[in-house]
Amino acid sequence: MSRYDRVAGRGTRMMNRLYAWRARKQPAATGFVSQPEPRTIGSFARGRQLVAGNLLFAGFLVESETTGLWDVNAPDAAFDAERQGFGWLDDLAAVGDIKARVKAQKWVWGWIETHGAGAGLGSALAWSPDLTGRRVIRWINHALFLLSGKDRAETEVFYQSLSQQTWFLSQRWQGASPGLPRFEALTGLIYAGLTLQGREELADPAIKALALECEAQIDAEGGVPTRNPEELLEVFTLLTWAAAALHEAGRTVPAAQTAAIERIAPALRTLRHTDGGLARFHGGGRGLEGWLDHALAASHVAGDHRDGLAMGYARLAARRTSLVIDAAVPPAGAASSNGHASTLAFELTSGRRPLIVNCGSGETFGLEWRRAGRATPSHSTLCLAGHSSARLAAADRTTGQEMLVDGPKEVQVALDELADGHRFQGGHDGYLRDFGLTHARTLQLSDDGRGLSGEDLLVAIEDPAKKTFSKVLDRSGAKGVGFELRLHLHPEVDSALDLGGSAVSMALKSGEIWVFRHDGSCELTLEPSVYLEKTRLKPRAAKQIVLSGRAIEYATRVRWTLSKAQETAIAVRDLNRDDPEIFE
Repeated sequence: MSRYDRVAGRGTRMMNRLYAWRARKQPAATGFVSQPEPRTIGSFARGRQLVAGNLLFAGFLVESETTGLWDVNAPDAAFDAERQGFGWLDDLAAVGDIKARVKAQKWVWGWIETHGAGAGLGSALAWSPDLTGRRVIRWINHALFLLSGKDRAETEVFYQSLSQQTWFLSQRWQGASPGLPRFEALTGLIYAGLTLQGREELADPAIKALALECEAQIDAEGGVPTRNPEELLEVFTLLTWAAAALHEAGRTVPAAQTAAIERIAPALRTLRHTDGGLARFHGGGRGLEGWLDHALAASHVAGDHRDGLAMGYARLAARRTSLVIDAAVPPAGAASSNGHASTLAFELTSGRRPLIVNCGSGETFGLEWRRAGRATPSHSTLCLAGHSSARLAAADRTTGQEMLVDGPKEVQVALDELADGHRFQGGHDGYLRDFGLTHARTLQLSDDGRGLSGEDLLVAIEDPAKKTFSKVLDRSGAKGVGFELRLHLHPEVDSALDLGGSAVSMALKSGEIWVFRHDGSCELTLEPSVYLEKTRLKPRAAKQIVLSGRAIEYATRVRWTLSKAQETAIAVRDLNRDDPEIFE
C-alpha cells in the first residue's frame, strides 16, 4: 500500500535529512535481546511476482528479473514510499525459499548502500519517520530470514543500520504527522528499542508518547479521525505489536494503550464483513486476506461488535449476510484528504462473496481516478442531479491534498431490532443547501439474511427547504430534479436484466442467486462500473444497478428489494478459493 506522510512540510523534511546525516555516528547494536518472532503477514502471490522480477508498487509495474530495486527510477512519490517502507519484505518472506531470501538480502543491503548514509543520498522519503518505523519493524521481524548465510561483516552492517535508524526515530518521531504516521514511527522505535541490545533506553520515552497518542487519536467509539477502516486496522495492528513487544520484554503496557486496543477491537468487528474483509470506505481497502481476523486474535480482546455506531458506521447482520453503512458526516479538515462523499452508502456481503460494494480508492491509478473514486456516484447510494453530497476543495499549495468540504453537517440515525429482522434508518442534509432536499434511507434485513428491503426518500421538510426546492424546480421547468440510485456490484458477480427489464438477477461464484426488484417509479438499467483495488495494476471492470428518476414533489420515494432467489439453498458450500491475479 502506498500510504505515507503527505502532509510533512518542507521544514520537517529538512530536519529529517539533518538527523539522518547525524545518525551515521551512532554505534552499532551488538545483536538482539531475544530471537525476533515475525508478526507481519505477506502475500505469497505478490512474493512470487517479486521473485520473478515484477515490481508492482502504487499501481506502477516495472518488469526486470535482474534490476536492483534501488536502481529503478521511481515514477512518483507513492511508488518510492511503498518500496522504502519494506512491506514487500513480508511478501518475500511469505514465499520463503532460497530465491526469495537472496532477493530480499540483495534489496536490504542495497538499501543500506544506497540510502543508509543519510541525507543527500537518494530519496528524502527514505528517512521520513513513518517509513523508517515501518521499515525497522520489517527488518526485525524477518531478521533470521535476512541474516541466514551472511558473514560477520555483513551482519555488523545490518545491525549498524538498524541502530542508526532507531536513533533517528528517537530524535524525529515528533516530525511525523499525528495519526497513522506517528503511530508507525513510535511503534518502530519501541520495537527496536526493546529488541536491540544497547538501545533499550530509547524505548521509554516512546512508550509514554504512544500512550498519549492513543488518548489523543482514538475516540470513545474506537475510531480514528479519518474514518478509514483499513487505517484503523493498521493502527490497531501497530498497538498490538507494541503491546506484544512490551510483554516479551517483561514490561507493563500503559493503561491508555490497553484501553485503546479494547475500544478498537469491537469497532473493527462492526466493520468486518462475513468474508473476513473490511468494509471499503474513505480510502480504505478490504485488507490482506486473514489480516483482520489475525489482528483480532492477537489482541486477545474477546467480545462481539459494538452496539450502535462504530466510527460512524452501522452494521446489520443475519446468518450469512452482512451490511455496513456509512452513517455519519464525512471526515473534516486534514483528516479528509482521503475522505469520500459516501454518506448513507452501504456494502453487502453474502458468505464469502461480496455482492454490493463501493468502487473504492483510485489513489494508485492517477489523479482523475482518485477524484472519481471519492465522488458520490462511485458509492452504493443516491446521487442528486449528478452532484456529490460533499465536494473537493482546491488542492493545498503545500501538500497538494484535496480536502472534503460542503458535506453533510448532520446525519440522523436509528437502529432497531424488529420481530422479523434488523432495521437501519438514516438521513443527511448534504443536498439541503443547494436543492432544499434531505436524503433519507431505510434498510431492513430479514432475520434469515435472505432479503434486504430498501427505501430512499428525497424530501423538503421545513419551509425554507421547500422554497429552495421550488426555486430549483422553477429553473428546471417541469422536468424536476434528476437523481440516480446506484448499487455497484463486485466484479465477480454475474448480472443480467431479467423479467422484461424490471429486475436484475445476480449470480455469485458460490452458486447463490440474488434478485433486485423495484417499485416501478424509476427507470432500471444495468451499466458499466469499476472496482478499484490498490493491489492491482489497473481498475477491474464491473457492473452497477442504476435506478433513474426525477424529484418533482416535496417528497419522492423509491422502494426496492434485494433478495435471494427461492431456489438458492439456505446453506451453500463455498469451497472454491480464488488465487488473486494482481497483474490483471
